[in-house]
Amino acid sequence: MRLQVVFRYIGMVLLFESAFMLLSAIISYANGIDGGFAPLLLSFLLTALLGSFPLIFVGKSQRLSSKESYAIVIGAWLTSCLVGTFPYLLWGGEFSIVNAWFESVSGFTTTGASILNNIEALPKGLLFWRSLTNWLGGIGVVMFALVIMPMIGRSRMTVSNLEISSMARDNYRYTSSTIIKILMGVYLGITIANIAALKLAGLSWFDAINHGLTTSSTGGFSTKNASIGYFDNVWVETITIFFMFLSSLHLGITYATLAGHRNNIFRNEGCRFYITITIVLCLIMSLNLWSSGTYTTIWQSLRQGIFQGVSIVTSSGFATADTNLWTPLCVCILIYLSMQGGMAGSTAGGLKSDRILMAGKVIKAQIKQQQHPGAVIRIKNNGVVQDQSVVNFAILYIVIYVLIILVGTLINTACGLDAITGFTASVSSMGNIGPGFGEIGSLDNFSAMPVVVKIVSTLQMLLGRLEIFGLLHLFTMKWWV
Repeated sequence: MRLQVVFRYIGMVLLFESAFMLLSAIISYANGIDGGFAPLLLSFLLTALLGSFPLIFVGKSQRLSSKESYAIVIGAWLTSCLVGTFPYLLWGGEFSIVNAWFESVSGFTTTGASILNNIEALPKGLLFWRSLTNWLGGIGVVMFALVIMPMIGRSRMTVSNLEISSMARDNYRYTSSTIIKILMGVYLGITIANIAALKLAGLSWFDAINHGLTTSSTGGFSTKNASIGYFDNVWVETITIFFMFLSSLHLGITYATLAGHRNNIFRNEGCRFYITITIVLCLIMSLNLWSSGTYTTIWQSLRQGIFQGVSIVTSSGFATADTNLWTPLCVCILIYLSMQGGMAGSTAGGLKSDRILMAGKVIKAQIKQQQHPGAVIRIKNNGVVQDQSVVNFAILYIVIYVLIILVGTLINTACGLDAITGFTASVSSMGNIGPGFGEIGSLDNFSAMPVVVKIVSTLQMLLGRLEIFGLLHLFTMKWWV
């Protein structure tokens, strides 16, 4: 493997990231040269310098091996998180080395968990940078994959076919540049529409832009300590619900719907499953909140139940209520939604509803097989018979995902956390959700967590965002062929 070539492409990513640091510094300058200006400007210079060296000393390479391609993807994610700590460390405050790393990883992986006890104390430039890490991370995985895949060659792709819906496979008939334009167009369109709607709902331009960035990426970072609940505005909550859910749908299928293609949101089997289960579980929670007396009116119960349900299933993590006070049934539903997550091909985290649907079909097929031993039973998705390797990978992924959560829970409880906090911290980090229950509830944060828990949580965030195997390749590279 040519490490110099890997460093060259990682350097290009760092230069791209440094441009957004400079943009954040400009925000600080426009705000009267606030306390974030110097840290952001210095971070821009340092990151640009680090990114420039490989471009100066390493020539351009037209062809990349699979090793080099994976090293670029993994290296780009890790170095992005690393340089993302620079503004935080230079600013100081609550940001120790571990805390800065946690905040940066949480931002880029769109987890949205925080170590900050007073978010509103941050200068506007740093708040904007924090929101940008969410937004860059939201499209980052997709963009890295689409840039690298054509260089690897179709036969060497290691991104699972399960992660590419039938709509995405149709899209891959286009050139790679066209695919990038389609996905970036959808992502930018959702972001701009979100910002405009929030502004019309009464937010300031600064709050509208920041929350537009972190909603479209399903990241969940807010400029307020009380998150979306700070505004106490039903229109803001409704707009946020809509765009959180829209962003958690497969971007390719969203494009197909807008373009009038047949495989759209209303016809796609995975979309129908995801939409149905989200609506049903949110309604069950709302009715339970009302019948239990948690909220006195059905309207308030619906308002809170739907917002928190959508926020969790989309892995956004915004909050308008303290879910620690909710009923056991609601807690169980929210934990399930944390595990499931949104659709494959979206900015959402979790196992993905596509895999849950596939697992359900496998169970159904196994029951039929036992009833009719001689029958040949095929598993279909949108009417298309799925290759057995795709089905096997889906089940394997679910098993490994759950095992990592259990290992994280053991480590967290060994560090002194209670069972509910330890378990939901692991679920939240692995699913890139943000809030959990117990000491890390919807209105709490990770600031009081032990250092080991914070480090383990960031590892789980990266594993979840890179679909487990992406990061594991880093440790098995010497065996690649």
